[in-house]
Amino acid sequence: MQAIGRRLLWHGMLLFLLGLLTGLAEQHFSNIRMGLAAHLEGLMNGIFLLALGGCWEHVRLSTGLERAAFISLLAGTYGNWATTTLAAVLGTAAMSPITAANHAAPAWQELLVTSGFVSVGVLMLASTGLVLWGLRR
Repeated sequence: MQAIGRRLLWHGMLLFLLGLLTGLAEQHFSNIRMGLAAHLEGLMNGIFLLALGGCWEHVRLSTGLERAAFISLLAGTYGNWATTTLAAVLGTAAMSPITAANHAAPAWQELLVTSGFVSVGVLMLASTGLVLWGLRR
């Protein structure tokens, strides 16, 4: 279990770095507000992984569920940052009416970003549920 905790710490720092770098590029996105959101998603999801890495020794799951939690955590957190960054680059308004005011993109781009956000939502709910299950005792 310690190996997964350490890997979560590493990925947390990498995602935090990606969030910082996204903040440096913020002014170059089609939708600057969404660029700010992508910057914050990188930072917050990185911190989330760091927190989980720090307490992972207390998560009690079978090997299969532990692996599923790890994979869904990484896919959800990186996917959240990547989808939000993609939305900033494309200037889509999908599922983010406040940050996308006065922005719209072709329908296929809106669908791509919407699919990304829905997938991220499912992954994060699943991974959080697994971690909660593992912390129950």
